[in-house]
Amino acid sequence: MEISELQKKIAAGEGFHLEFKETLPTKESLAKIIVCFANTDGGLLLIGVHDSGEIRGIDNLDQVMRVVDDVAYHRCHPPVTVLQETVELEGKTVLLVRIPKGAQRPYRTGSGQYYVRSGSRCRQASREELLRLFQAGESLYFDETPVIQADYSDLDVEEFRSFLKTYLEISANEAEVQTYLKNLHLLDQQKRPTVARLLFFGKNPQRYLPTHKIIGAFIKGTDIAEPPFDRKDITGTIPRIIEQAQQFLHLYLVEKHTITGFESELKPELPGVALREAIVNAVAHRDYTVDAAIRILIFDNRVEIHTPGRLPNTVTIESIRIGGAHVVRNPTIYNLLYKMGLVTDLGSGVRRMIQAVQRHIGMDVELYETDAEFVVSLPRPPRETL
Repeated sequence: MEISELQKKIAAGEGFHLEFKETLPTKESLAKIIVCFANTDGGLLLIGVHDSGEIRGIDNLDQVMRVVDDVAYHRCHPPVTVLQETVELEGKTVLLVRIPKGAQRPYRTGSGQYYVRSGSRCRQASREELLRLFQAGESLYFDETPVIQADYSDLDVEEFRSFLKTYLEISANEAEVQTYLKNLHLLDQQKRPTVARLLFFGKNPQRYLPTHKIIGAFIKGTDIAEPPFDRKDITGTIPRIIEQAQQFLHLYLVEKHTITGFESELKPELPGVALREAIVNAVAHRDYTVDAAIRILIFDNRVEIHTPGRLPNTVTIESIRIGGAHVVRNPTIYNLLYKMGLVTDLGSGVRRMIQAVQRHIGMDVELYETDAEFVVSLPRPPRETL
């Protein structure tokens, strides 16, 4: 790192990716800092800098570096690989410890504590954050976890039988139904329904999972601060909310009749395949540990689909655009959508959506992340071009 860049960081003070320590912390405190950054988004620890930003420096450099390596390897589980380098500031030696965002999250200290970064401090992870960390590290699939309050009576048996017959060509009796539920990871060993089973075949999924729905809103104008002209809570099972979400979109998107020769042709404002891909992608890949609904916002100039949760490990906006990412966050839900023909096993849905919009209206789809969501923004063409 350039000295001038480092000086700017120090002048700005501690923050989400930066922590100062005047002297070498205790081994437990150092493990807490390393785990905290590794569990969140990585960060930089400066040893030899006071909380105020004053450069104090360190003397016993070799010993400090040995301790840092020892703590990262032996007091963090799994071990964390850190990078150390020294710089001279104001004639004093400062140790820079780079802690990467971990690929094997969640990490814990030797005493068994899990920490995350919050603002400029480290704190213990909440239950919900810990679930997300396990899911991000692919140590847990939340859609396969049981919903403790629900039981077998919450299953719409006829809906499940219809699924088996329609998509798997299986006719199942009562005994066989439970076998297929287990084989598809829809019941656990204690015969408790999983999240995926309730969302696909529950009589009333939102009774137990109230935020796992879609909120549709039509906003006149281009600013989300405007009150919605229409708002709809789209609830029910996953197949139903996908269908109803498409219907909600068609209420407010324009379809134009054109005459080609002697035939009347219907031209939709946005291609149906792109709208369907955007909705199915949100349902398939949302973070179900986050208590928030998928939001579909229709503005005068665009349609936005807000999916709860950031992108999973190793997935970037660019890799999604080119169809080079296929990390399945919810394997049971994805498998059921695949059997229904709503997704492929190639991870090409977003690329297909982008290409469909480009061919149809010659405009680009925007993809971006916020602190808590992944957003797809589909442009609406000017009315005069329809």
